[in-house]
Parts: sequence; structure tokens; C-alpha cells
Amino acid sequence: MNISILVFGSDRFFATLPDRSRDHSAFKIEIIANLNQAVARIQHAPPDVIIVQASLDGSMGLCCWLKEQTKLSWIHCILLEDRSHVLAERSHRGYSWESEMVSAALRQGADAYIWWLPENANSDSLVESSARGNLLLAQLTVGLRKAHKYRDLIRTNDLLSAIALSDALTELNNRRALEWDLPRQINKARTQNSPLSLIILDVDYFKKVNDTYGHLVGDRLLQLLCMRLKKNLRFHETPFRYGGEEFVIILDNTTCKEALVVAKRLNRIVSEQPFAINNTLAIKVTISLGTVCLCDDDDAKGISLLHRADEYLLEAKASGRDRVIGCDAHVSHRSHLRAVSS
Repeated sequence: MNISILVFGSDRFFATLPDRSRDHSAFKIEIIANLNQAVARIQHAPPDVIIVQASLDGSMGLCCWLKEQTKLSWIHCILLEDRSHVLAERSHRGYSWESEMVSAALRQGADAYIWWLPENANSDSLVESSARGNLLLAQLTVGLRKAHKYRDLIRTNDLLSAIALSDALTELNNRRALEWDLPRQINKARTQNSPLSLIILDVDYFKKVNDTYGHLVGDRLLQLLCMRLKKNLRFHETPFRYGGEEFVIILDNTTCKEALVVAKRLNRIVSEQPFAINNTLAIKVTISLGTVCLCDDDDAKGISLLHRADEYLLEAKASGRDRVIGCDAHVSHRSHLRAVSS
């Protein structure tokens, strides 16, 4: 991986850098002399290393700003001291003064502080210039190492997050993922004034499957069920394993009426064809479903939304299973029950 370098400095300053650090075949280099443009560039596409010209307006402000950005603080910031009055002071000041200058630069956000060769350097300074050039190249190596470690850490964190939010058996998002995503979806729906619906479903008589065929067959049935569900869901319909044989589906930008259509389609798709466990065993199952849509008085975490969907699911099971009960269907179903009881 080539290291990406942003030089916050002038073209004239860039020309003073060692030839090896200006090698575009080895480094991806961009030169910017405007502070606002540099900040915008860093936010859009963070470089691995930033080389800062100390004499340029905004140089220390850029170092300070960078270290205040939690997600950008890993970028290696090298401050090159080229201010003529500071370099002149260095020639007759002692070690304590130089140490204090370095300490101040590091406190303000630089990861490295290097004295740079002024344009009118004499021949005796050329030796020191070569040493400073080697030091700069060494700091670029440090920046590359930090970038590698940061990217490895991000990949590891992404992997651990995926594991933590995924159900190992069904490969769906798990309950923890639902508890994270549902509040986010609710906030998005309310911010954009768009509908949000939710389906909760349960496999009918699943305990009987486990008792008859064993838990391994039950697990395989759940896997096949989830594969069938995912195949028949659209991109904005996100399924979760809520627990056991119970599942939740969040339907973004979907009205309650549309959610009922989705739920009825899933109910039909599950029941119309048995699940082939192996070459000799196929099991026919049905599901019961409850559907709800987000209301103004629902809480921000979605607890009331889930509770209402669960009540509809329980009613679907109590009234015979293999059916959908939801916002609109709930009214017609209750009317049907009153007619039968009378």
C-alpha cells in the first residue's frame, strides 16, 4: 500500500523536501496551501500523513483541529519548522529553549516537529539538512506503520461488530442488532415524516418439530425458513431473529396497509411448500404474524411498537394460527369474532 501524503504548504516549500519524499511513484501526494481546502480534503479523504509548513498561516490551527477529531486523530502530523525568526533564534539559544519549542509543538497537535533548512543555508547547514531529510523519511515510515495498524484495527472491529450483531444459526441480524437499529429507524421515519412498519412472526407448533425430530432438525428448519424469508423480502425490509423461532422484520417507508400485504405474502410463501430437511424428510409448517405501524405516541426505542405487534401475534395464535393480525386486519377480525359469538 502506498502512503498518501497531504502537504499543507506552498509549492516552493514542497520543493525543499527530499527527492525521495516527493516521489509520486512511491507516495500519493497532494499539495494544498489554503486551510479551509485542506480541512475539507482531510474530511473527504483522510491521508495517512500530513506534512505542515510552520510558516504558513493556519499551520498550528490545522494541527490542533486534527487532534480534536476523534475519527481523524490517527493521521500522522509532521510539522516542519521553516520560520526564519525561529530558526535564527535556535542558532544562539540553548538546548532548553529548543526542547520547549518541540514540547509546545507536540502539545498543540503535531506528532513530530522537525527543524527545516532555510533557503539561504550555508554549506555547513547542508549536512544538517541531509540529516533532517532522513528524519522526515523516517517519520513517513512511522505514519505508514500507524496507517496499517489503524486499518487492521478497523477491519477487526468491523468483524467483531458483525459477529456481535449476527445470529450464528440463521445468519440474520440478532436481537441486539434490532435494539440498535429500531430506534435509528424510528428517528429516521420521524425526521423524514415517512411511514415505518414492523412485522413480528412466529413458527406455529415449533416445539412439536423439536420433540418429534430433534433439535438438529429444528435448527435446519429455521435455517431453511430464514432463507425463504430473505429471498422474498425487498432491500428496505430488514429481518431479525428476535429469539427462538420468533422473528421481527422492520419495513422502512412502508404503511400499515402495505405491511399487511407483505405479511400475507410471507404467510402464504411459508405454508405453500414443505421444507426439505434432507432427501427423506420434508416438514410443512405455518407461521403466525402480527403487523403494526409507527404511531405518534410510540416511544423512541420502539418498545411500545414491539409490544403492540406482539399482542397482535398472540391474538393470531389464539385465534387459530397460520394468519396475520395487524392494524387494519385487527378491526375486521374482531368484527368477525363478535359476529360468530353472537
